[in-house]
Amino acid sequence: MVKEDTKILCLVDGEHYFPVTKSAIDKLDNIEGKNVESLLFIGGTEKLRDRNLENISEIFNKKVYFGKDHHKIPYELLKEKIIEDNIDLVFGLSDEPVVDYAKRFKIATIILEAGIPYQGPDFKFEPLKEYNVLKNPSYKILGTGKRIGKTAVSSYTARLINKEHKYKPCIVAMGRGGPENPEIVHGEKIELTPKYLIEQSDKGVHAASDHWEDALMSRVLTIGCRRCGGGMAGQVFTTNMKKGAEITNTLDTNIIAIEGSGAAIPPIKTDKQIVLVGANQPIENISQYFGPYRIKLGDLIIITMCEEPLCSKEKLDKIIKILSEINPDATIVPTIFRPHPLESIENKRVLFTTTAPESMKGVLKKYLEEEYNCIIVDISTNLSDRPLLEEDIERNINDIDLMLTEVKAAAIDVATKLALDKNLKVVYCDNIPIEAEDKDSLDDSIMNIVNSAVNNFLKE
Repeated sequence: MVKEDTKILCLVDGEHYFPVTKSAIDKLDNIEGKNVESLLFIGGTEKLRDRNLENISEIFNKKVYFGKDHHKIPYELLKEKIIEDNIDLVFGLSDEPVVDYAKRFKIATIILEAGIPYQGPDFKFEPLKEYNVLKNPSYKILGTGKRIGKTAVSSYTARLINKEHKYKPCIVAMGRGGPENPEIVHGEKIELTPKYLIEQSDKGVHAASDHWEDALMSRVLTIGCRRCGGGMAGQVFTTNMKKGAEITNTLDTNIIAIEGSGAAIPPIKTDKQIVLVGANQPIENISQYFGPYRIKLGDLIIITMCEEPLCSKEKLDKIIKILSEINPDATIVPTIFRPHPLESIENKRVLFTTTAPESMKGVLKKYLEEEYNCIIVDISTNLSDRPLLEEDIERNINDIDLMLTEVKAAAIDVATKLALDKNLKVVYCDNIPIEAEDKDSLDDSIMNIVNSAVNNFLKE
């Protein structure tokens, strides 16, 4: 079978003289396997002497398209013509002042959404590659950044699903510290004690990896995978997640959660998608670059950290407005996180170690003391900084009854190990998402996604 030529749509402008643009088009056409199918003018009129569409098409001997306003980029027309002309690649032959950085990212988002590459003289953005390997209903959890609560939401979601006796959830998580070969953790069967996790750590296992945290917090089956590198649009350089996802097909499970890492997107096709947005992030990371690309993927958008001092009410309102404009069909639920000890800490003097920002110390101390009737002696926000964490623990070790810690970063190999070496009790802590506003119910929104995922799967 002879491979067909790659059909190209070129983005051009009126800032270039036609002969100059035509020579570039001819150069592309002369590359073996390439065929320039059509041209889309995206703005600029300085050198646009002839605006008659038929004349211009004759000059280039190509289909030529113009938007209604020659001074604006016709984004919707770009979407239409990619589909109409069955385009395989969009090539950019325009530049400043017609396209600035923000506009180019918006163009890229539209093209990647269509599932084709966007290329220019010195760049090429590839669409996300997804493997269709799951044989059970599934949903994906991805985010617009690191430390915005993906694992906490993933664990919470699995626990919620697990209450429904008809569901047997399994979480497949990828992380920067994941295992060489996908690792199964039977959170629904084994007791994940501090001693057990230290034993795993001593064997060389990164026992604070996301799949261990998921297993400990949600008490469900998990599979740990690794990944390295994250592209601008979320593609990873290398991962064993495809193999991890395939393993679920052999296990006693009937709903699969695929959990992302940082801003990297898991390369596994799922029935539904949950996108997490950190309210503490810069607004431009949400509204610009490839923030909109990720946001448009969501059937449910959960905004995390929606409280002072991380995010003002004015900023939250602005974020909600931006998200609604980018993805008007998604349900949006603003949330906050609160710590939830897995064992009683009542009447105890406690050192709490966390990855939360230092600005949240006062909020967390007040909440823990009021909710769990304990004394918070100190809070270390250095869980991801091993040397500083060791200093914090050593400074407080003789003045506390127990250490309360999240299962992240250095929680096992440093925090848990030091505490056990000093015969100090260790209690692990979950982070629970709670609605920040009296609007959509988080639990109902999650279960709607899960049930929709099941329905979509059954239809296929």
